[in-house]
Amino acid sequence: MLTADFSYLDLAALSYFVAAWAGYGIAVARMRGRRTSLSQIMNAQRAEWTRQLIGRDNRVVDTTINASLQNGTAFFASTSLIALGGVLTLSRSGDDVLTLFGTLPFGAIATRLTWEIKVAGLAVVFVYAFFKFSWAYRLFNYGAILLGAVPPKGSDATPEQMLRAARKAAAMNIAAGSHFARGQRAFFFALAYLGWFVSPWLLMLTTTAVVLVMWRRQFASRIRAALLAEDDGTGQGWQP
Repeated sequence: MLTADFSYLDLAALSYFVAAWAGYGIAVARMRGRRTSLSQIMNAQRAEWTRQLIGRDNRVVDTTINASLQNGTAFFASTSLIALGGVLTLSRSGDDVLTLFGTLPFGAIATRLTWEIKVAGLAVVFVYAFFKFSWAYRLFNYGAILLGAVPPKGSDATPEQMLRAARKAAAMNIAAGSHFARGQRAFFFALAYLGWFVSPWLLMLTTTAVVLVMWRRQFASRIRAALLAEDDGTGQGWQP
């Protein structure tokens, strides 16, 4: 036993959870070539979007797209606060929950301290998600300003100046999308974290399941295949 409340297995499961989260994030951001992630492919599409914006006289569609991205981010930021409130409510129900978990046959929470620590960890996950979503919302706001700063078609600006302004807007949008993705990833791992409330073995199992599901979506989904096929000009990969 590590302490009266936590075993070495608990510590190993928590370390596995943190390592899986960090490792998955690094893989999504840095893999290249045939293992390029769906997020990286869409980042290229964000850059292409701003390049296309240069040639449009009317940019209502561009501001509408940015507004929809911003509104979606605001929804998730609000949801993370609601989830955080639910977690704080759980911290006040320790005695009832301990009684419930004590009836489970496969290793339950032993003490009030264990419960409080695990609930605090879940709260940290949702606080992290809120900060990511709120910052992404702010960056999408900055992105809207940068979209408006792109010189209009037919202005006195040179093509180089217009392209430079479009690249700034793209960089801001990509950064906002990256922070949004990290916040959403925190939601998925929060689901995996719930397994720890039952047993450390279940935490490792749920963490593995979440990583496999997200990995498939990023690196082996039909959507990714369709985008790559379109880039290659083969026209294959579009399946319902």
